[in-house]
Amino acid sequence: MRLRNIPGSREKIAENRFCVQEPEKWKGRWKEFFGNDHPLYLEIGMGKGQFLMECAARNPGNNYIGIEMYSSVLIRALEKAEALGEAAPENLCFLRFDATYLTDIFAPGEVAGIYLNFSDPWPKDRHAKRRLTSDRFLARYRLILKEGAEVAFKTDNTGLFEWSVESFSENGWTITSLTRDLHGDPVLCEGNIMTEYEEKFSSSGQKICRLTAVPGKE
Repeated sequence: MRLRNIPGSREKIAENRFCVQEPEKWKGRWKEFFGNDHPLYLEIGMGKGQFLMECAARNPGNNYIGIEMYSSVLIRALEKAEALGEAAPENLCFLRFDATYLTDIFAPGEVAGIYLNFSDPWPKDRHAKRRLTSDRFLARYRLILKEGAEVAFKTDNTGLFEWSVESFSENGWTITSLTRDLHGDPVLCEGNIMTEYEEKFSSSGQKICRLTAVPGKE
């Protein structure tokens, strides 16, 4: 899907109070940034931010960072946060950043969990390395996650899901939960927070796949 350019989006992002500029300087110091030692969770490719804002509101004892590389998408999340005014969660911030370079901004063991929600499937074989569940991204997650921390992955794309199941297994990760029909699973769906895409797809009867996985010891 071609993203629509929004004039002035980069300038607005650079000035927005919810968006961290120069995140590299906070590597290993995100507790200092948030002013507490709460667990830190990331959503990579967080889109318009609905999921992460709800996570932050429900869980004030955690810190959350949303990562999005496209300005035209990130600006919508920032607008949503701004619209909340004083009710906006203080335990949430956003980055315009390419997840390829995660280890430049997070230290080993600094992250308590990662969410991957409705990631771009990159359907062509030659683009497989760009998928957020590919071996090169799993290697990066392994470096920044605390021991025993999970990656949670949701998608409506069954092809991407089956490919990802194999990718996690082949790269030494242990799948701790798995469903190919999240909304039909009363156990795994308990406490589920929906993204904008999830609301759209599930309302049309489309099944949502979800798994969680932890990296094995090297």
